[in-house]
Amino acid sequence: MKFLASLLIAFLFVSTVFAQKTEYSTLLISDSLKQNSNAVVRLDQIDIVISSQRDMNIKEKRVVTVLNEKGQEAIDAYEHYNKKTTVENIQATVFDAFGNEIKKLKRKDFRDQCATDGGTVFSDSRYVFLDYTPTQYPFTIIYESEIETSTTAFIPQWYPLNDYHLSVEKSILNVSYPDNLGFKKMEFNFSNFKINKAVDSSTKLSYVATNILALKQEDYSPAYSIFPKVMMGLELFHLEGVDGNAKSWKEYGQWYSDKILTGTAELSEETKTKIKNLVGNEKDPIKKAAIVYKYLQEKSRYVSIQVGIGGWKPMLANDVDRLGYGDCKALSNYTRALLNAVDVPSYNTLLYGDRNKHDIQSDFVSMQGNHMILSIPNGDKYVFLECTSQDVPFGYQANFTDDRNVLIIKPDGGEIIRTQKYENKDNSQINTGKYSLDETGSLSGAIAMVSEGSQYGKKVRVEKMQPTEKEAYYKEFWDNISNLKINKSVFSIDKEKVSFTENIDISADNFGKISNGKMIFVVNAYNQYTGSVKRVRNRKTPFEIQRGYYDTDEISISLPAGFAIESLPQNFESNTKFGEYKTEFIKKDNNNIIYKRSIFIKKGLYKNTEYDEYRLFMEQISKNDNAKIILTK
Repeated sequence: MKFLASLLIAFLFVSTVFAQKTEYSTLLISDSLKQNSNAVVRLDQIDIVISSQRDMNIKEKRVVTVLNEKGQEAIDAYEHYNKKTTVENIQATVFDAFGNEIKKLKRKDFRDQCATDGGTVFSDSRYVFLDYTPTQYPFTIIYESEIETSTTAFIPQWYPLNDYHLSVEKSILNVSYPDNLGFKKMEFNFSNFKINKAVDSSTKLSYVATNILALKQEDYSPAYSIFPKVMMGLELFHLEGVDGNAKSWKEYGQWYSDKILTGTAELSEETKTKIKNLVGNEKDPIKKAAIVYKYLQEKSRYVSIQVGIGGWKPMLANDVDRLGYGDCKALSNYTRALLNAVDVPSYNTLLYGDRNKHDIQSDFVSMQGNHMILSIPNGDKYVFLECTSQDVPFGYQANFTDDRNVLIIKPDGGEIIRTQKYENKDNSQINTGKYSLDETGSLSGAIAMVSEGSQYGKKVRVEKMQPTEKEAYYKEFWDNISNLKINKSVFSIDKEKVSFTENIDISADNFGKISNGKMIFVVNAYNQYTGSVKRVRNRKTPFEIQRGYYDTDEISISLPAGFAIESLPQNFESNTKFGEYKTEFIKKDNNNIIYKRSIFIKKGLYKNTEYDEYRLFMEQISKNDNAKIILTK
C-alpha cells in the first residue's frame, strides 16, 4: 500500500510538471488561430479596481505566443509612471515552443528611462519596458504588471483585439467601482466578434472575448473603426491632484479651465512688453496672432511627449519662456499666454493627433486625446495653431490634426468642434513643364510643381533634405524614368498662401526606345501613376480614401528632328463616384505636342462591394498614364 501511495504521488508530481511545461506549448494552439497570425494572445486579463475617486489599481496578465518577428509588438510589455502613478509589480517569463521555461525576467531586467530627453522638467515622467530579443521563434511570454494611481480621470480602454494579423484565445476585462462615482461605458464593434458581457451591475463590469481570429489588413481599410473596444469613464474623477465632476463636455471643459489651466499662463512683465512691442500698432487679432506665432517658432523647440504621459497639466508658461522648449501642452499654453498679453483670446484644444483622422468620441464625456493645439476664434470659425512645429505655416493643419472632432477648452466650458477640412480640390498639385527628345531618345526637361493643401505637407519636407537625399527622393518619385539625372532644383515656399513650388531640371538617356527606325516613349514623364490597387478577394471591410486630391499637368513636348508621328494616343476621359480622370493630346505641328492631364480623387468611405470598381478605375488611370507615342524616322 505504501508503495502504491508513493507511486501515485510520483505520478501526480510528474503529471503536474508535464502539464506546467505543456500548458504554453504552441502545439495546443488551434490552426484557425494561427492562420494569418503573427502572434496569438493566449490570455489577456485586465483587472481594474477603482476603490475611490482618488484610487485606481490596474493588474494585467498577458500571455502571448509570438510566431515570427512581426509578432514582437504584440507582447506590449511596458508601463508609464510618474509621481501620481507607480509600478507596483512588473515581470515576465519566457517559454520555448514546447512550453519549457527559458527565462524569468524581474523588474531589474526591464529597461527604465525618461519619457523624453528634453530636460529635467519632465524627469518624473518615465516608462519601464521589456526589450527582449528571442533566440528562436515561436516562443511564449507571460507578462504581468500592477499599476497604482490616483488619476481616475482616464480609465484605460479595453481592446480585446487591437491589431491586424493577431488572434486571441481569450481576453478578459474585470472592473469594480463604487456605485456613487457615476461609472459609464460605451461598446464599439461587438457584432462580429465572440464577446460575452458576463457581469454588468451597479458596481461591477466584466467581459470575456474568446477565439477571435486574426484579421488580414486590407488595403484602404478604415482607421480605428473595425476593432472591438469598450470606453469607460467616471463622472466623479481625480486628475493632477484635483477632484473633478463632469456630466457634460461643458462641465468638463469648465473644470479643466478652472482647476488644471488656471495659473499656468503667467508671464513676466518683460516678456509681455517684448510681445506688445513686437505686435506694435496692429489691431487685427488674427494678424497679431500670426506675429506671435512667428515669435514662438523662432524662440522655442518641441520636446516629444504625449498628452497623458507627462501629465495633463501644462508646464508653466514662464518656464517655457525661460527654457525655450516644451511638449505640445506646454507650447500651446505658452502661446496662449503670449496671445493674452496682446489681448487675443485663444483656447487650449485636446484632440487625437495622427495622420489617420481620429475623432474625440463626442457622445462619451471622458478624458480623451493624445495631443494639444491652440484655437483662436475668428468670427464664427477658428484658426488652429500647431505649436510644436518651427516650420508649419500659420493656421496650417493638413495631415495631422485636420478634419476631426476636437475638444476646445473655454473658460465657460468645453465644446466639441471640428477642425479645418481640406477638401478634395484644395489638395492640389499643378504641374507646368516641358521636355524635348533628341534623335538618340535622350530627354532634357524642366518642370514647375506647385503643391497646396495636404499635398503641401507631403512635399515641403524636400526643401530641407541634403543633396544626396533629394537625389534619392526624386529618383524614387520619378521611378518611371531610367537613367535620371537631377541637374538643378530650386524651391520656394509661400507660407501665407501655403504653397510649395519645386522647379526641377532633369535629363535622362534612352528615355525614347529606338528599334527598327522607330522611337517609342511614354508621354507622361512627370506625373505618372505607376502604382496599383491590390486585388482583394472576398473583401470584408469597407474602404476609405481619407484625403482627396487634384492634379493637373500641362507639358510641352518637342519631338526630335527627322522623326514623324506614326501613332498618337487617343484622348481619354473617365468619370466615377471615386473621381475623374482626363487626358488630352494636342498636336501643334509635326514637332510639338501639348499633353494635358487631370486627375481628381474624392475622399470618402465606400462599401466593400465597391472596391473592385475603384480598383478598375485606378487601373484605367495607370494604363492611360503609360500611353506611348510612336515616331517613325
